[in-house]
Amino acid sequence: MSKVWPAGQLRPVFRFNTAPQNTKTSEIVKKMVAEKNTGELQKCFGSRMEFGTAGLRAAMGAGISQMNDLTIIQTTQGFCRYLEKNFSDLKKRGVVIGFDARAHTSSGSSSKRFARLAATTFISQGIPVYLFSSITPTPFVPYTITHLKLSAGIMITASHNPKQDNGYKVYWENGAQITSPHDKGISQTIEDNQEPWPQAWDDSLIDSSLLLHDPYVTINKDYFKDIQKHCFHRNINKETKLKFIHTSVHGVGHEFVQSAFKAFDFKHPFAVPEQKDPDPEFPTVKYPNPEEGKDVLILSFALAEKEGAGIILANDPDADRLLVAEKQESGEWKVFSGNELGALLGWWIFTCWKNQNQDPSAIKDVYMLSSTVSSKILRAIALKEGFHFEETLTGFKWMGNRAKQLMDQGKTVLFAFEEAIGYMCSPVVLDKDGVSAAVITAEMSSWLATKNLSLSQQLKAIYEEYGYHITKASYFICHDPKVIKDLFENLRNFDGKNTYPKSCGKFKVSGVRDLTTGYDNSQPDQKAVLPTSKSSQMITFTFANGGVATMRTSGTEPKIKYYSELCAPPGNSDLDQLKNELDELVSAIEEYFFQPKKYKLQPKTE
Repeated sequence: MSKVWPAGQLRPVFRFNTAPQNTKTSEIVKKMVAEKNTGELQKCFGSRMEFGTAGLRAAMGAGISQMNDLTIIQTTQGFCRYLEKNFSDLKKRGVVIGFDARAHTSSGSSSKRFARLAATTFISQGIPVYLFSSITPTPFVPYTITHLKLSAGIMITASHNPKQDNGYKVYWENGAQITSPHDKGISQTIEDNQEPWPQAWDDSLIDSSLLLHDPYVTINKDYFKDIQKHCFHRNINKETKLKFIHTSVHGVGHEFVQSAFKAFDFKHPFAVPEQKDPDPEFPTVKYPNPEEGKDVLILSFALAEKEGAGIILANDPDADRLLVAEKQESGEWKVFSGNELGALLGWWIFTCWKNQNQDPSAIKDVYMLSSTVSSKILRAIALKEGFHFEETLTGFKWMGNRAKQLMDQGKTVLFAFEEAIGYMCSPVVLDKDGVSAAVITAEMSSWLATKNLSLSQQLKAIYEEYGYHITKASYFICHDPKVIKDLFENLRNFDGKNTYPKSCGKFKVSGVRDLTTGYDNSQPDQKAVLPTSKSSQMITFTFANGGVATMRTSGTEPKIKYYSELCAPPGNSDLDQLKNELDELVSAIEEYFFQPKKYKLQPKTE
């Protein structure tokens, strides 16, 4: 979402962007002006990136609609002023800043450059900055905040977005991503601090400053020491015959996953050589996103065949997500969905906790979390085993903040996950963490191997014990916000004003929850329990056959996503029948609720 910028304010923005400090973006703008390219000028200067709970994410390039030196300076100035209002001890505690390996030659932009400019802004105001001297995984920033008791943190990354993008991700003092109303407060202080402060562009000044600290060595040591608390089978790890492949998909993960394996006494995983070193061009993949599945794993499959490895661990470029694949007896590879790995990790982490805690009363303070669009498998495990399960809104900002609230009440939060291959396996990081998830998955796999079980076999055992949870998710692409709004308004006025669908093809709708309007017909007062937001679209339909489907817009991409699940009680083991029923339900949702022909939606390309 972008904010329209008044035409009268274009002139000072031009002045900043054509300032001599920023020669590459200056040349881009001058060229557009000389060529009278009003379309590109309007695209670059017509609207400002809007700061939200996810911070900023946009293409790198010239203008206030894109990520560049100027917009980083302006954003950091606003964030700095907001922190000053909220923390009287900011100049004592300070902030942490990390960055990935992204770069954009034509505009002179890079994550490192942005991180140094952000550090310059804070240091110019007398605020200590813990700036990582080299690339780090995103989870190292929230870890550093809580570990060093800092006021806030910034991670410069666009995660798994296309190569031209970058982002500015913000964490609060509790180590979790910000939620509202912080985003609105920061956005306003950005608006109020547009003029770059003196020396804003000169990042060389920070190198001699006593306020600049490099946490790289300390955090590398302490993080790996902390995650060792989740290593329960060191001897099995040492002796395992399993071989693992790891790919960082041209991102930051290689060195850190190698260190995690060492911390758990594993032999090093085989690294995909073409993808292990950071490369902002991501030359071997169409999209640097492991969620895309097998396309990202082609080189991993080849190395696995060569080395005789049975398990692949793939991080996204900022190493906060994890994709896992396992070779089956048939020789085929199974790529686990986020929900399937969530089921496995949830089972494993609870099993390890239970083995360490013999007091039966302790379970009353144990919690697991997942987002509302993720599988309800943790709920099924919790019901049978006796611990608590809670669902939150989509995204780790909600799970991280809720986990911190529970921990402050003396509760134990064992695990949280979202279907978008994000896992919080240790409360030392209140965000998804692909590094700890990778090594904990390796330990789980090695332990299962001593029982002659594969990950796939254990997943089946989980479903047989707690009930099958079959999921299917996809999306349609739509670049027109009006069309998206019309589609959702049609669902809210399906059979006349303020009436939701009563059926979807042959499937009867038994419940509707609309987190855009706050309506939930399963509640006595018909008001949703989870927080609502009018700025995003999200409707969940429950069906009489046990199916659940959520349709929602994406906060960072032009997509309308859907997530569907069929939950069967334990004992119903006709997997093929359940899969067919879910396929039929999804087809009906696409046909009757999305209506792709009517709204000219572009389906996901397989």
